[in-house]
Amino acid sequence: MARKHQPNAAGAADVKLPGAALQMAREHPEVWEAFQHLGEEASRAGPLDARTRRLIHLALAIAASSEGATHSHARRASSEGISPEELEHVAVLAITTVGWSQAIKGLTWVRDVTRARPGATASEPLEP
Repeated sequence: MARKHQPNAAGAADVKLPGAALQMAREHPEVWEAFQHLGEEASRAGPLDARTRRLIHLALAIAASSEGATHSHARRASSEGISPEELEHVAVLAITTVGWSQAIKGLTWVRDVTRARPGATASEPLEP
C-alpha cells in the first residue's frame, strides 16, 4: 500500500524532521500518517488563515515549553515569509500569559532560528 506521507518529511511543508520524530515516523508510519491527517483536519476546522495558524502554533509551543516545537514552528514560519521581528514578538507577547522566565526561554529558542548563521541548524551558535 502506498503511503501519502513519507516519514522523512513533515507533510506538504517538506520540513526535515528532528531525529526522534523521524525515527518514530519510520518505525510507526501509520501513526505518523494519522498524526499528519489530524493536523490537516484541525487546520481546516476553522476560519483562521495559514499565517495566523502558524503564529498560534509558535505561541503554543512556547507556552508548552517545547524547544523542539518552537524551533520547528519558527523555522516553518521563516520559510513562509514571517519576519524574525514578528516571530520574536510572539515570544514577547507570552510574557503576560506564561510568565517572564518561560517567555524569555521561548524567545531564546525563537532566536536560535532567527539569528542563526545562514545554513546553520538551530543547535549551532547564534551570530554575534
